[in-house]
Amino acid sequence: MKILAVGDIHGDSRLAKRMAEKAFEEKVDLVILCGDLTYAETKLDYILGPFVNRKLKVAFVPGNHESAATADFWAQKYGVINLHGASMKHMNVGFFGCGGANVGPVHMLQESEIFYRLSKAHEGVKDSGKRVMVTHVHPSGSMMERLSDFVSGSDGVRRAIDELGPDIVLCGHIHEARGIEELIGRSRVFNVATKEKIFEIS
Repeated sequence: MKILAVGDIHGDSRLAKRMAEKAFEEKVDLVILCGDLTYAETKLDYILGPFVNRKLKVAFVPGNHESAATADFWAQKYGVINLHGASMKHMNVGFFGCGGANVGPVHMLQESEIFYRLSKAHEGVKDSGKRVMVTHVHPSGSMMERLSDFVSGSDGVRRAIDELGPDIVLCGHIHEARGIEELIGRSRVFNVATKEKIFEIS
């Protein structure tokens, strides 16, 4: 399976169009969007459309700049998959996620709720050969967290990594960590804030 993952588009329709074109050209099987697709619930247009118009399969989580209601609206309007507290299987790979963050203007969650949503969503894919966890916020105690003096990582996300052991974790939120890859336990963690990552899962 070939995946393109990116987050923190923040209403940049040109970036969304460029990512959709790249996903199409690279013939990816799935596009994962890791939240903050808008800027504080504004600039909602022309973000998901470019992907849908190219008939790309899309799954996403909301960030801390869009509400759960907006995420549900998008899922219904565009036929994309909202992984906030949910899971799906695609080509024998299990995906589960939680959006929002531990701080933010719109969609703020307590750490206990982040972990609860991830653990409940994981139940639907725990027997998958490979498992991918999708969040907006990055994990606490990570190299990513150390790149910012004021954006804390999530204890809930870190606990989910430690206890559930996903093969891959996709996150964003902290723009300074764009493109960073690190290993936490057995989990490969990718920060895709404003910078896409294309990879394959075999």
